[in-house]
Amino acid sequence: MATPSSASDARPVLLIHGIWNPGVWLSPLAAKLRAAGFSPRIWSYDSVVGGAEAAAQALAEELRDGPPVDLVGHSLGGLVALEALRIAPDLPVGRVVCLGSPLCGSGTARTLGARRWSSPILGRSADLLTRGLERWDGAAEVGVVAGCVPRGLGRLIAAVDLESDGTVGIAETRLPGLHDHCLVQCSHTGLVLSAEAARQTVAFLRDGRFEHAGAPTNV
Repeated sequence: MATPSSASDARPVLLIHGIWNPGVWLSPLAAKLRAAGFSPRIWSYDSVVGGAEAAAQALAEELRDGPPVDLVGHSLGGLVALEALRIAPDLPVGRVVCLGSPLCGSGTARTLGARRWSSPILGRSADLLTRGLERWDGAAEVGVVAGCVPRGLGRLIAAVDLESDGTVGIAETRLPGLHDHCLVQCSHTGLVLSAEAARQTVAFLRDGRFEHAGAPTNV
């Protein structure tokens, strides 16, 4: 991965974390993107008390009238990114990469939300997490990197099957209207640490498509 000739040449990318995670969680991914010639910045929000919809509104306000930027969101962060673009479709965002985001709604969240002892941990992000989006019709090109190693909370509570990253089902990531979709060998948590997930993220940010071994995935 080549580093750009100067910092001013680096393409800006905003990284958005998922539920229960602090922004620093995305530092390893930010380092990989920086090494690939991008200028990443981590954007943090309160995923439980504040909630995903408030975060989407705040993100839209921050990006409005700003310079062009691409977005990378892990899990709930991908939903926050697309919700911001849904409510403010003219934001200067070219491409969005969602890492393991349950764009069609999360079975794990629905299972947690149905139990009295666990529903409070979803906080104000419960609604967007459980319902997801219907399809993507926005101007930004959206790609999803989904994990296919089924180790995680969703498997522990029997909310997802083996066709998952352990927390999010692969089918839950296949939102109609995506520009591209790919699978990598890692779990939901591993998506932010995986060198392959970072490589695919770089490919989509640069070219608007993933590096498929065979024919492009039918999305």
